[in-house]
Amino acid sequence: MCGREIGSALRGNVQGSRAGVSRGHSSSQRAKDRTESREGTTMSSQDTKNQSREVSLWHVTETSNPNENLLERILSSENMLAAWKRVKANKGAPGIDEMSVAKYPSYAREHWESVRESLMDGTYRPMPVRRVEIPKDSGGVRFLGIPTVQDRLIQQAIAQVLTPIFDPGFSESSYGFRPGRSAHGAVYKVREHIHEGHRVAVDMDLSKFFDTVNHDVLMHKVARKVRDKRVLGLIGKYLRAGVVVNGRLEKTRKGVPQGGPLSPLLANILLDDLDKELERRGHRFVRYADDFVIMVKSQRAGERVMGSVKRFLEKKLKLKVNEKKSKVASSNESRFLGFTFRGNKIRWSDAAFNEFKRQLKRLTGRSWFVSMEYRFRKLSQYVRGWMNYYGISEYYSPMPILDHWLRRRVRMCYWKQWRKTKTKVRNLLKLGTFKKQAIFTALSRKGPWHLSRTLATQTGMTNEWLKDQGVISIKELWVNIHYPATAR
Repeated sequence: MCGREIGSALRGNVQGSRAGVSRGHSSSQRAKDRTESREGTTMSSQDTKNQSREVSLWHVTETSNPNENLLERILSSENMLAAWKRVKANKGAPGIDEMSVAKYPSYAREHWESVRESLMDGTYRPMPVRRVEIPKDSGGVRFLGIPTVQDRLIQQAIAQVLTPIFDPGFSESSYGFRPGRSAHGAVYKVREHIHEGHRVAVDMDLSKFFDTVNHDVLMHKVARKVRDKRVLGLIGKYLRAGVVVNGRLEKTRKGVPQGGPLSPLLANILLDDLDKELERRGHRFVRYADDFVIMVKSQRAGERVMGSVKRFLEKKLKLKVNEKKSKVASSNESRFLGFTFRGNKIRWSDAAFNEFKRQLKRLTGRSWFVSMEYRFRKLSQYVRGWMNYYGISEYYSPMPILDHWLRRRVRMCYWKQWRKTKTKVRNLLKLGTFKKQAIFTALSRKGPWHLSRTLATQTGMTNEWLKDQGVISIKELWVNIHYPATAR
């Protein structure tokens, strides 16, 4: 389904349902008319659309009084259309109702009016999330809660309205899930603190943060800036919606399920008190969601800071610190968001690099019986994704070695795929290998890995030929990130 179809459904149903909204409220029609007039003034076509006619999330939700008609603004057609575009772009798996993103528009055309009315009168009940397990690089699993498409849409609409209310007050040292900020910005900020002489890291790990958030503490902090009780009630329902584990419904008395569009904002709202406390104490710190590191100048200062911050987290925010994973160490020994530091230089962590090589080995496995075209496509997707994140590492030395190793593994895959001696000789001759070398190598009883480094395979399957076939160069990607002008 296209966005235009669901857009017309949402816009039409929203307009058609306005007459029935007052059934759930005591406000008069005159007050509603004033509300609609204010909304029309605030959200002009120039404010809500940029030059490419895409809806701007920030301007859609901008208003002079953040506590006025909050639920109406969340459910406005402009905001819901922007939310749908985001949900559709993110795709994602179905929730417990098994409804996919592609199927939702037809459902919305028939049911959105009644859904909106139930949201307005407070009778809407979110569906439980579906729990999935994602392996961690460090071992163990991370629990994700997958909401239904409809609940993702509503959560996204709430987040778009609440973000401009809360985000301006967040700390400058907070980088997670905020407009215009990223994990790379957080890593660069840590490097800046190291350059200024703060070379000891207080690396604190919050134990199962998203699973242990205290609902009362969180809602108290949300209520500081949100006065609309209907919105507070809706957020509370999402927190208590429950989770389906192996077909069984479990109640959620605490925690914020990872996987919903609203969860990152709620995490930032809760941990903003930690940011403000660290700022009040004058600490140099960087936080990305529940990952944070405090930079100090000495081991003794770090141990003192760790003790006091631990007491603050447990007493004020009701959060537990994982003492086994938390430590005070030199910045060279600490790890943050998958990166480490050597002096003032950024490096990927050993764990991240080892996982990268493991995945490359899997994608170039000679026993993976797929076409080379498909193999190269999957390999390129993975390498580009990895380098887009870890490519800011200022560690060049492994790049040429990795390229050489990767090309050798690809030659091994070709050799294994050719199988028969005649096929090997014929293909090598086509690629320009001398006949004697081609025959001698093809008749060899040594394994594909050994033969991938022979004169015959390297003079036939040259680096240029492999590049033309689609083999990606890790070194070129790194150079393009760090020296974009010379990479062209």
